[in-house]
Amino acid sequence: MINISVCIITKNSQNTLKECLDSLKDFDEVILIDNGSSDDTLAIARGFANVRVQESEFIGFGPLKNLAISYAKNDWIFSIDSDEVLESSTLELIKNLTLEPKTIYAMPRKNLYNGEWIKACGWYPDYVYRIFNKTHTRFNENIVHESVMIHKDSVIKKLKSGIRHYAYDSIAHLLEKMQIYSSLWAEQNVHKNSSPLKAITRSIWSFVRNYFFKKGFLYGYKGFVISVCNALGVFFKYMKLYENKNFTPPKQPRLSSLLTIKKKD
Repeated sequence: MINISVCIITKNSQNTLKECLDSLKDFDEVILIDNGSSDDTLAIARGFANVRVQESEFIGFGPLKNLAISYAKNDWIFSIDSDEVLESSTLELIKNLTLEPKTIYAMPRKNLYNGEWIKACGWYPDYVYRIFNKTHTRFNENIVHESVMIHKDSVIKKLKSGIRHYAYDSIAHLLEKMQIYSSLWAEQNVHKNSSPLKAITRSIWSFVRNYFFKKGFLYGYKGFVISVCNALGVFFKYMKLYENKNFTPPKQPRLSSLLTIKKKD
């Protein structure tokens, strides 16, 4: 068994979780933090001998991942999402790694849209920091767009093989995640300034960059849909920030206390 603790957060992840956990059977421990699933996620998780299930309300993606790390018995952590699958070639690489405490290992990620690997729209190459020693670093506390903290003495090593990511399976799925992440981004960035003009210009640039400069047009309708939805995400996150700062809605609980999120990013 590999003495690295795998950390996962889930929310209604039944469609991809079994394949994800099947790819992790050689690890001695998988810490799974569930965010209030109402499907078969927990039943699937409890069918794996190396999985330890914990539950938590949504407190932000960064804090949730750090919570999972706090339950880990090993110092070495492998963070993976429930809609990602560790490729067999990567497993062999991990088994042969000479782990050094200040080294953070990055993996290439294959992002799939409805089963097709998209190598455009900024989706490739997509290196993500996933293996690290918890005595050296952890995730930042971002509510959304969390990342592993890189220190001055950190050493980055890139693996040649990585993970397969079932990013989106439809336009509806893209729009659903866009709404969630744009709202969380606006909540997280209340210290920033925004305006309708900024929302318009940045969203237009996002489309042009992804569809033309990053070659989304090579993937037909999928590249177009991804580029449009990326642009909409930019537009709405800045407009939501502008609205939040300039208009006072009826008093409501904070967004993060209301949302329970299925993380497939």
